[in-house]
Amino acid sequence: MATTRGGLEAAVLVNRSTGEEVPFMFNPHEYSLDKSNEWTPKPAKGKNVPLIEFEKGGAQSLKLQLFFDTYTQSDQPVDVRSYTDLIWKMMMVDETKKHQESGKSSPPKVEFRWGTVTFLGVIKSLSQKFTMFTDKGVPVRTTVDITLQQVVDDEEQPAQPINAQPASEQQSVTTSLSDRLDTIAAETTGDPSDYRKIAEANDIDNPKKVPPGTNLTIPS
Repeated sequence: MATTRGGLEAAVLVNRSTGEEVPFMFNPHEYSLDKSNEWTPKPAKGKNVPLIEFEKGGAQSLKLQLFFDTYTQSDQPVDVRSYTDLIWKMMMVDETKKHQESGKSSPPKVEFRWGTVTFLGVIKSLSQKFTMFTDKGVPVRTTVDITLQQVVDDEEQPAQPINAQPASEQQSVTTSLSDRLDTIAAETTGDPSDYRKIAEANDIDNPKKVPPGTNLTIPS
């Protein structure tokens, strides 16, 4: 088990493609998580607040700052980049891992581990600031700011049935007071005559009388 300079269990970044681990010389004193969802406002005539419809959830982001210092490690301090270059490697395209369909490569997934906390993602941004040097200009102290963006673990993602429509492609519309099925069909499918399909898919007997606030599923 890797430990910090203070003898604590070290947090690590793991390159999921190679298995390489970068133990932190000093554990972060804090980190932050954030996430945003996408909502779309819909017309609501005569109301102070528009109707909003959930579109999709955004990925979580984890931000942390790391500190590395080799100046006090020995009488002959080593270049601090020998510790941090492995993190930069996680930002680079891994040519050994190519997508089966596109043939393109991408940087590896990484995992942040600290005690019971784990976060799987990719490094979205990375910046490094050098703050101390030897008399020969060798960097021996640095801070590294990292932002990880959450990704789905391929091994945990459930396989979709063949010919099943992905959930992200499903459309839904919440009607307002002035909405008609033919105009909704024109806006969503491009064909006003598709109002019949919308009516059937939502068990609507009278396409001309759809109560406002009705949530309609739009068939593909």
